Amino acid sequence: MSVLQDARAMQEQLVHWRHALHTEPEIGLDLPRTQEKVLTALDGLPLEIGTGTSTTSVTATLRGTGEGPTVLLRGDMDALPVQENTGLDYTSRVENRMHACGHDLHTTMLLGAAHLLAGQRDKLAGDIVFMFQPGEEGYDGASVMLEEGVLSAGGKDTDAAYAVHVSSMRLPHGVFATRKGTIMSASDTLHVEVHGSGGHGSAPQLTSDPVTAISEMVTALQSMITRQFDVFDPVVISVGSLHAGAVSNVIPETARFDATVRTFSETARERVQERVRTVLGGIAVSHRVGLEIDYQSGYPPTVTDAEETAFTGEVIEELFGTERHRVLADPLAGSEDFSRVLGEVPGSFVMLGAIPPEGDPETAPYNHSPLAVFDDRVLSDGAALYAQLGLTRTAK
Repeated sequence: MSVLQDARAMQEQLVHWRHALHTEPEIGLDLPRTQEKVLTALDGLPLEIGTGTSTTSVTATLRGTGEGPTVLLRGDMDALPVQENTGLDYTSRVENRMHACGHDLHTTMLLGAAHLLAGQRDKLAGDIVFMFQPGEEGYDGASVMLEEGVLSAGGKDTDAAYAVHVSSMRLPHGVFATRKGTIMSASDTLHVEVHGSGGHGSAPQLTSDPVTAISEMVTALQSMITRQFDVFDPVVISVGSLHAGAVSNVIPETARFDATVRTFSETARERVQERVRTVLGGIAVSHRVGLEIDYQSGYPPTVTDAEETAFTGEVIEELFGTERHRVLADPLAGSEDFSRVLGEVPGSFVMLGAIPPEGDPETAPYNHSPLAVFDDRVLSDGAALYAQLGLTRTAK
């Protein structure tokens, strides 16, 4: 039987694993119940298994029969602090916890791939490292696992790395999407606090007004982007939180805002941090207010290797046909800590449309929504892709 046939024969087991993960989601770096489920599902396979020392990660190595490359396959395991509102019969049983980004599918697909590849171990020309990662959702779990040696878990350096991520919108059901180069943006956070001298709204000349200063700052950031950055290397700054004062007739002493900053190259990422400080600093001086800027670096851009991405596309088309493969014209503005892995070894990142077949990709609830629904029917296809990437790449 082919890998795809074997994967589809596992579909019932894959659904069972996925629903068990979905009903009991955990967030952050500490996922003890999730780790337990993963270890139980891997039990009995010919794997060398290690667990994290500072997080509940699982690293499993499958030894091939030859001296071929070592390939890493990543599946993230953590959920989000979201109250599920899908009405599914396997809905989350934990208040304010939901697998709203589909990581339960990723974990299940990787478990399926481990079983598929263990059954074809004699065909593996190299080793496979299965990276079950906590803390993708803002906790930088990939960095923790890198520090703990996941890239050398097989006893030698990793040669290539791949990850699959499901989408509850945009992509039609069952369509895989790839892109060489930048496929996802960097994500940094900007915290700004302005300090003035408050007073009565009837006499603003006697104050240093932080409200007018911070209002100018918010709009100046948008003008800065359009005039100081290349339109073909975009920057997105979105202010999501803005606070000042408590009543209408009193000018407050302080005002603050928080923003997310998305960039698609390290050049733009470095430049925007420098320009933000210059622009906001100039406004603060003109308004006679103090300024505190806390610019926090998050995940870097997710940049795929051109050759590995071309290879991934070939595997997708051989398994599923050309109609199931789409090359993205533009990167996505979300961010991923698999960028940390791709910063160390060549590899690729694949999106998979997991919207139910009857859904409309243009109007379906987005990833992270309390209404996001991911279709079980993509589980076997994702597991098959992981397994075939491992089989084919270790033979290269």
